[in-house]
Amino acid sequence: MADGTPARPLSPHLQIWRWSPTMASSITHRATGVALYGGTILLALWFASIAAGRGAYETLSAVLGSPVGLVGLFGFAWSLLFHTLNGLRHLYWDSGRGLDPKTARLTSIALFGASAILAAAIFALALRNAGTF
Repeated sequence: MADGTPARPLSPHLQIWRWSPTMASSITHRATGVALYGGTILLALWFASIAAGRGAYETLSAVLGSPVGLVGLFGFAWSLLFHTLNGLRHLYWDSGRGLDPKTARLTSIALFGASAILAAAIFALALRNAGTF
């Protein structure tokens, strides 16, 4: 520095670190946690619409049944599954197992795949059975 004191080291930031599956799953876990708040509000609105009567329920059902609503519902389902599966992975890590870099990387990749497949399967079943109750 100009006054003779040594410059303080800079903290590592995203431009320094190389992206990895474990980094992506950590960031996604945090993001899905935030998304679950929105989904929970949506679930509360759904219950409130049921209590408010047929007109409110039909209006909300129409919104959720629209293409944008279906994307939102799929995102909520995927967020719930990803966050849950990653939480289970963290419980596994708490036992002291699966912490080596290779296993952590493989479980991160599997986490993205499993949550997407499960969400797609649940969503497909829901769409197939829509209106049958």
